[in-house]
Amino acid sequence: MNTTPFWRTTWAVLRKDLRAELRSRELVSVMLLFALLAVLVFSFALELDQIVSREAVSGVLWVIVVFASILGLNRSMSAEREQGSMDALLIAPIQRGAIFLGKFLGNLLFTLLVGVVLLPLMTVLYDVVTLNPWVLLVLTLGTWGVCASGTLLAAMTAQTRARESLLPIAMLPVVLPLLLAAVSATTGILNSAPTSEWQGWIGVVLVIDVAYTTICFLLFDFVLEE
Repeated sequence: MNTTPFWRTTWAVLRKDLRAELRSRELVSVMLLFALLAVLVFSFALELDQIVSREAVSGVLWVIVVFASILGLNRSMSAEREQGSMDALLIAPIQRGAIFLGKFLGNLLFTLLVGVVLLPLMTVLYDVVTLNPWVLLVLTLGTWGVCASGTLLAAMTAQTRARESLLPIAMLPVVLPLLLAAVSATTGILNSAPTSEWQGWIGVVLVIDVAYTTICFLLFDFVLEE
């Protein structure tokens, strides 16, 4: 029987992840390094055509965010398995949904931090003003959906030997609708398109976020049992 209050459990899981990251600085460091190298590679690859470079900014941003999140999700969940933390959580009389929510919030914070750091760098490299409140909103909503689905899929693949390659294979088709909507919204904002052309895409991202979070929350208990 679950005896620990739901939100206290969620906060305990989140606090554990934050403390572990503050001590090791391993997860965010790897994600940031990958993101910085990726944005530089894309910058050099698109340098010959400035028009194409400006048009591709939103796509580059979201590709980097998604793959950086995959790195973080893989490491976060595999560390739980290697250290036996997940087994301890499963034995404890707590709600499994609280475990999901705590892990999801931690992954969201780490991935969102990487995305926010990328924005000023991309402003310099691509000569496009990406530090925009609307861009930050889309980044937050898009990262929410990516991390919600990624947390569940990372829990599914953490016990497999090929988890590093299996997670992106499983995750990319799932986040594709979210990615298309987020890229469309970001492109409209950066190109100063009329509000009516891209605000609808933000609504699509929000609907997908709610759907993904609800489904993943409900399935997390089953996934852990399996």
